[in-house]
Amino acid sequence: MRVSSVFPVSAQGGRPLFEWRWVDRNLDEIFERLGEHITLTAAALAIGLVVSIGVSVLSLRRRWFYVVALSAAGSLYVIPSLGAFAVLVPFTGLTSFTTAVIPLATYTLLILIRNIVTGVEQVPKEVREAALGMGFTRTRLLWQVELPLALPVVIAGLRVAAVTTIGLVTVTSMLGKGGLGYFIRAGIQTATPNPTSIIVGVGLSVVLAVLVDLLLWLGGRALAPWSRKAASR
Repeated sequence: MRVSSVFPVSAQGGRPLFEWRWVDRNLDEIFERLGEHITLTAAALAIGLVVSIGVSVLSLRRRWFYVVALSAAGSLYVIPSLGAFAVLVPFTGLTSFTTAVIPLATYTLLILIRNIVTGVEQVPKEVREAALGMGFTRTRLLWQVELPLALPVVIAGLRVAAVTTIGLVTVTSMLGKGGLGYFIRAGIQTATPNPTSIIVGVGLSVVLAVLVDLLLWLGGRALAPWSRKAASR
């Protein structure tokens, strides 16, 4: 049975909506672009998480700083991604990894800062008092008690940031660093649109987002087993 008999035929040029032969011919590039997508996502999340933890620690010490930080992160979040890339191009280059990763990382800040601070603030007052009564310093209290107990809320924010970033990485195809977005752009820009290329780019992006979200959820359950017990009550 021919592939064209399994999948409907596109109305444009009689091209099948999905061609397995195209996938077979481009398998190496698919894996290469998938790896690029994962690398960009991981780098953006890592940078965003490190910066967010630092900003959140300062915010918990100085409440006024939290208002400033959240306002700044919110302002960065609403900047259109293509506009952010365009601003950086003169300084970091059109096809630079840095040009792609900096805006991606900034888009995670609003979500992560808010979740980290909220998670820490939700730690029961009696837990803090007990730790301080045992001789914990404020710094030790934060790193050994408050942040670990805030982990479920932090992981929830990280899941949202991860899925959002995976979607935004496709836009960096305009810089030549688009990961799976390369296939979406290539499929649209050909003389005869290639639906297979578009389906591969969109489909793998969705699958990647679901898998990363699932892995973070499982990781959160493993790192914070007490949250499962609380939820089951």
